[in-house]
Amino acid sequence: MSLTETELRAAIAREMPGVRADLERLVRIPGIAFEGFDHAQVERSAEAVAGLLRGCGLDTRIVRAGGQPAVIGRRAAPPGAPTVLLYAHHDVQPAGDPALWTSDPFQPVERDGRLYGRGAADDKAGVLAHVAALRAFGDELPVGVVVFVEGEEESGSASLGDIIAAHLEEPRCEVIVIADSGNWAIGQPALTTSLRGMVDLSAEVRVLRSAVHSGMFGGAVPDALMVLARLLSTLHNEEGEVAVDGLTGRAGAGVDYPEDRFRQEAGLLDGVRLIGSGTITDRIWAKTAISILGIDAPRTSEAAYALQPTAKAKISARVGPGEDARSVYAAIRAHLEEHVPWGAHVEVTLESCGQPCVIDATGPVYTAARAAFTAAWDGTPPVDIGIGGSIPFIATFQELFPQAAILVTGVEDPQSAAHGPDESLHLGEFQRVCVAEALLLKYVAEALSS
Repeated sequence: MSLTETELRAAIAREMPGVRADLERLVRIPGIAFEGFDHAQVERSAEAVAGLLRGCGLDTRIVRAGGQPAVIGRRAAPPGAPTVLLYAHHDVQPAGDPALWTSDPFQPVERDGRLYGRGAADDKAGVLAHVAALRAFGDELPVGVVVFVEGEEESGSASLGDIIAAHLEEPRCEVIVIADSGNWAIGQPALTTSLRGMVDLSAEVRVLRSAVHSGMFGGAVPDALMVLARLLSTLHNEEGEVAVDGLTGRAGAGVDYPEDRFRQEAGLLDGVRLIGSGTITDRIWAKTAISILGIDAPRTSEAAYALQPTAKAKISARVGPGEDARSVYAAIRAHLEEHVPWGAHVEVTLESCGQPCVIDATGPVYTAARAAFTAAWDGTPPVDIGIGGSIPFIATFQELFPQAAILVTGVEDPQSAAHGPDESLHLGEFQRVCVAEALLLKYVAEALSS
C-alpha cells in the first residue's frame, strides 16, 4: 500500500536532520574535476555518494569512461510501475579566492537559515534531494529508480555520452529528473523548460615576432592589446546588442522579471545601464549573448614599456533556443576574421560547445510534477522558466532518451550564488524540494503504472 501525502511529509521531516548532516559531509570534500586540482578528492566524493545510495538499498557502482568517476545506483521497478532516472552531479566549481568568502568554502556554516559552502546548492543538495526522497519511501518505493550522479559536470561532461552508452541504456526510463537548476524565488517553485546552449572559444591576435620598445615603435606599430580591444568591441553595437551577422535571437519568454529585482539580484552598481533590448527574460533566456570572460595580458604591476606581440581573449556565447551552437561559432569566427583591424593576424579556436534545448512540458508526467510542486509549496504552483545558463547534456538526454519526459528541477534560488563566493542553500526551500521529489515519485507512479 503506497504512502499517503501526509505520511511522506512526515517522513521527509524525520529524515531532514540526517540529510543535512550528509550534505555537510559532502560539502567538506573539495571534489573539483578541473585540470590542476587534486582529483583524489573527486574519488572521495564519488565514494561518499556511493555510500549514500547503498544506504538507500540501491545496487550501486562507481563507473567511468576515461574521465572522472560517476555513481550509478539502481532499484528495479515493482511490476507494472515506471522507472525514473534521477540525475545530479557531485563535482563542484573551484572556490576561487578564499578572501572573497565570508567563511571557509569547504566548511559548511549556517547563517540566517542558509547553509554556506561550495556545492551546498550546486549540486550536492541535488544529490541529497534524491537521497531524501528514497529514504522517505524506504522499502515502499512505488517506482523503479536509476540514480546517476555525474563527477565532471562542472568541467564539461566530456565522458557523459560514453558513460550513458555503456551503463544507462537499460532499463528504459519513462521519466528523467535533473536536479541541477533552480526555483523562481523563495516561496515560488519552477520547472525549467528552456536552456541556452554554449560556445566557448578563444581569439588570439598577433602583430609582432616579439615585444619591442614602446617609445621607439609606439605610434606606428599597433600593439596586440590595442588590436584585441578594438576587435572585441565590434561584437556588440552601441546598445549592447550582439552585432554578429546571422545571430538573430528570438523573443517570447513569458515571465515578467522586474528590473529592480533583476538589478538587485545581479548586484548591478547604481547608474550602470542594462544592455540589449526586449524584455529582460528575452535577453537572458531567449537571445544569444556574447561575453568576454578573460584576457591573457601582462599584469599592470608587471607591465614593461613594451608593445605586446600577442594577446588572447576567452569568449563565451550563450546560444539561444532555436540556434545551432556550431553555426553560432562559425558566425563569430567569421566576424572576428573579418573585423580584425590593421591587418593583424587572428586565430580563432573552438574550445567546447553544447546545444540549447526546449522541453515540451505537457502530458501526464508534467501534470504530476506540477501537482507535486504545488502541494510541496502549500498551494503555490510552479512557473515555467527559461535558464540563461547552459546544461548542454540535457540535449544529450533528449537525443538518447527520446521517449522519456525530462523534468529539470533544482534547489537553487536567486540568492544561491552558484559558482560564486558565498554559495548557499536556503534550508527551508531545500526541505520543500525534498517533499516535492517524494510526491513527484508518488504521482508519477499513479499516473504511469499499468
